Amino acid sequence: MIELILLERVENLGQMGQVVKVRPGYARNFLLPQKKALRATKDNLAYFDKQRAQLEAQNLKRKGEAEQVSTKLEGLHVVIIRQAGESGQLYGSVSARDIADAVTAAGFTVARSQVVLDRPIKSLGLHNTRVVLHPEVSVTVTANIAQSPEEAEMQEQGVDPLSLARAAAEREAAEAEAAAAEEAAPEPPAEK
Repeated sequence: MIELILLERVENLGQMGQVVKVRPGYARNFLLPQKKALRATKDNLAYFDKQRAQLEAQNLKRKGEAEQVSTKLEGLHVVIIRQAGESGQLYGSVSARDIADAVTAAGFTVARSQVVLDRPIKSLGLHNTRVVLHPEVSVTVTANIAQSPEEAEMQEQGVDPLSLARAAAEREAAEAEAAAAEEAAPEPPAEK
């Protein structure tokens, strides 16, 4: 384990200025290159104590900017058009990059690292995703995954286009079956 001083709040780890123990890979591959932490040496502790006020001021400024953007971004609905099978399963998947691109196209600059997905989206429908604008500010964006803009509009209104398509297919099959049964029925004997 390696001891680090956090230079900003890190989710599920700690607050700014806290000394934490993390695994070497997490420190080497994420926290140190992203400048989210420093090694907890005597020199770095002294440096952090001198710079603490400045770091906290920068953090407050970034947090304020993120809160302003969050008020505009909260509740945003983005439409992503993808091909899918009859069951609603996508042929590919929608990743954090796709959602970040859609949010950016809607007028907000968002990096894919700011979009939090537990796993890629693999089905049609409305999916709530979290966008982290600042370690202390996050918003929810709804990704509307559909096969066409018309289907996306139906999903927005709460109508499931897949169930409508299934119902129409079942209706057509029932009508075709009824027509086939009518043709196959023997004609009644003619009256004399």
